[in-house]
Amino acid sequence: MQRDSSSLQDQQVVVIGGTSGMGRAIARAALDDGAHVIVAGRRPLDQRAGLDHARLRHELVDVTDEASVRALFERVPALDHLAVTASPAPGKLPGLFDGDAAGFRAYLDAKLGGSLAAARWAAPKLRPGGSITFLTGVAAVKPRAGMAIISTAFAALEALSRALALELGPLRVNTIRPGLIDSEMWSFLDDAARRALHDKVTAAFPVHRVGAPADIGHAAVFLMTNPYVTGTVLEVTGGEQLVDAF
Repeated sequence: MQRDSSSLQDQQVVVIGGTSGMGRAIARAALDDGAHVIVAGRRPLDQRAGLDHARLRHELVDVTDEASVRALFERVPALDHLAVTASPAPGKLPGLFDGDAAGFRAYLDAKLGGSLAAARWAAPKLRPGGSITFLTGVAAVKPRAGMAIISTAFAALEALSRALALELGPLRVNTIRPGLIDSEMWSFLDDAARRALHDKVTAAFPVHRVGAPADIGHAAVFLMTNPYVTGTVLEVTGGEQLVDAF
């Protein structure tokens, strides 16, 4: 019998990378929709994050260490939905021709390898009707100078998502492709540069605003609760892919 998929009421959601930014917004949206949520990440959950809730549990995990990911899901008897948002901040990446390739490999290992490890160990624990949601970005289809490795990792993860939708069906696998979202990932910019970026986005994007983490939380709940969506990349960009803003 097909279960009620109109909400996440009493379902178990795991968010890897849920201690900050867009992952935290997904956790909050799932809680608001009635889910029990496990937030997993490398950092302790900041009590100021606004996620203090009886249906919330925190776990430590390092997505670059498959043993850590495996151990996480050994502590989770079963789940209904997995969201993987963990990603290094783009400001930490070296230039393409600066230094050695260790930074590039580390980014790929964290973003692509970590997402694959999470899916691999979560899939056997997912209940019928369950889903996996990955997170990429507009750079997957709109590369910019200085972001070659990010574009590569995002595009590869979207390809992986489509492949897993076939391999894991009827479990569903989708990807959210955000545009510019006002989150901690831009903390490497100083205040003046961040304000200038916001002004540029507000003037250029069709929605005339910068994205908020809550926009991504809303999208994630949609993908978790719609039983006929799989193998899809859902753009939540404010129209960024339509304009030449940068």
